[in-house]
Amino acid sequence: MAAERKGWVRRILGAVWWGIDGTRRVVVNLLFAAIVVAVVAAAVSGGPPALKERTVLVMDLSGRLVEQRPGSTRDAVLSQVQGEDDDHVVLREVIAALDAAAKDPKIERVLLLPGELSGGGLPAQREVALALERFKAAGKEVIAWATGYDQRQYFVAAHASQVYVHPMGGVMVQGYGRLRNYYRDAFDRLGVSANVVRAGKYKNAGEPYFTNAPSKETLESEALLFDAMWVQWTAAVEKARRLEAGAVMKGVDALPGSLQAVGGDIGQLMLQLKLVDALKTRDEIDALLRERGVVEDKGGKGQKRATFRQVGWRDYLARQKAAPTGDAVGVIVAEGEIGDGAAPPGRIGGRSTAELVRRAREDEGIKAVVLRVNSPGGSALGSEMIRRELELTRAAGKPVVVSMGDLAASGGYWISMAADEVISDPATITGSIGVFAMLPTAQGLVDKLSVRTGGHGTTWLANAYDPRRALDPRFEAMVQSAISRIYADFIGKAAAARKVTPQKIDEVAQGRVWTGGQALERGLVDRTGQWSDALKAARTRGQLADDARVVWLEREPGRFDRLMGWFKSGAADVLRRAGLAGWLAGAGGEQGAALAASAALMPAAVTDALLADLSWLAEVAQRRQPYAATVHCLCAPVE
Repeated sequence: MAAERKGWVRRILGAVWWGIDGTRRVVVNLLFAAIVVAVVAAAVSGGPPALKERTVLVMDLSGRLVEQRPGSTRDAVLSQVQGEDDDHVVLREVIAALDAAAKDPKIERVLLLPGELSGGGLPAQREVALALERFKAAGKEVIAWATGYDQRQYFVAAHASQVYVHPMGGVMVQGYGRLRNYYRDAFDRLGVSANVVRAGKYKNAGEPYFTNAPSKETLESEALLFDAMWVQWTAAVEKARRLEAGAVMKGVDALPGSLQAVGGDIGQLMLQLKLVDALKTRDEIDALLRERGVVEDKGGKGQKRATFRQVGWRDYLARQKAAPTGDAVGVIVAEGEIGDGAAPPGRIGGRSTAELVRRAREDEGIKAVVLRVNSPGGSALGSEMIRRELELTRAAGKPVVVSMGDLAASGGYWISMAADEVISDPATITGSIGVFAMLPTAQGLVDKLSVRTGGHGTTWLANAYDPRRALDPRFEAMVQSAISRIYADFIGKAAAARKVTPQKIDEVAQGRVWTGGQALERGLVDRTGQWSDALKAARTRGQLADDARVVWLEREPGRFDRLMGWFKSGAADVLRRAGLAGWLAGAGGEQGAALAASAALMPAAVTDALLADLSWLAEVAQRRQPYAATVHCLCAPVE
């Protein structure tokens, strides 16, 4: 009887599994068939219809401005097939579309829609602005419109021929600055110690974990950095909008009274300050473009509406002809945190990025290499692996040019040292030549839980660092020696690269960050410029033609990398917030419970900052070698 019941259960489970597996196969096959049909249809139709005269290029910049799209090309295609929006705006694609349109006689003007643009620091924003200026220099018009502009969006829009905003919208210009969380009191209550060991008095990456407020060195460094970037932002906007010098700051200072004088009408105030040219709704913008361009009927299901002749920028970019063949410049994007091993696009792996450099070196068709850096740093070991491959590439006779984007600090600067020429944007955050290690311990927390530890070790080193116990002073001294040695190695390599003495580098190092302009004054970069300058320098050094093709070398992520991408989803966000609530509850007592209960109600800006800080600390604690040297500035692009 038991055997009969077992067989009955097995048959039911088998049928269920067959149904699940069959459904999976059907879905996958249908998706594959849809892709095949789309490709065949495109091939049979001969591609999209040719552009007509007087077409408007619509630059709808919705998404996060990035140097490199995270994930693989395959993932991007599948997202499009599934009808998902691309929430990344790749900088090089925006520039390519604008530069191609500037030379295209069929593109009459650009409609710029930056109202949903996010991310990207001032250097990236400047690259888009310069591409708009090149488009205008071709005798063409750029019209910008949004329901409202934040500071980054307005910087781009200010370079349009005309700037319009919705009558109920405005421009939010607040300047540069940041507040950081400091966890010393919270950690003391929990019984946790960060145990930060560092080299460089300005190396403040670990500071939030062992103090309650920014140090005077931090305030000094940030004041110099933020003030310089604000001067750059205001000067560029005032020039683009033909305002007198100091007009932006004057407007900010007088804002409360000025807004009251116009009865709280922000749009009218923007007009008075000459930040916008007129207040218009979207339908009024469409009418304006119909008046200036060609009117066409567009619609579906028997309905038609008059609209201007247009093409989306991504569709337009897909129409461009393939790059010419022949010798090329190889471009490697180093964006994100630096780790030791392999990493997908959007992050930097010491092993995987070094492999890309090696591929460029061994490719006979690549005559020069550009490393585009946008990184706050990370692993010292991973940084050195990449730097070494670039050094070997130069030794092999292939020139290397570094182009610094929003960030090239700490490890981002380390990987930039093996170059024939280093070009930074004037607003690039760079430098931060310093090293630290963090060894979190939680003896106090273990004591509060009434947990005791004990055991035997064959040497004092066996249990010298155990997060359940206080840090052994001998181990801390050993780590300090190692960190100091790596700092000496860092400034030594920087001195050799910059052809100065280590003492000279140490004077501007100590973990301090600089703008690209300040770094140039201190000899840390060769010159300031943009992406186009780096590409031109690489072609010249590689003895290539001015229009030599560009090859982008990227790594396709594996299955595990794509699985990890799930943690960017909304479901994973719920889990991360639940983790934060649990951590807050661990603060103890009624106050801790109240904090945990309110975690879900906190604004995203608050919880995101907490999650980022605590996740980073947890990552350090879980490393196989927790005492490994870190070259990270714990900074982000100043937006």
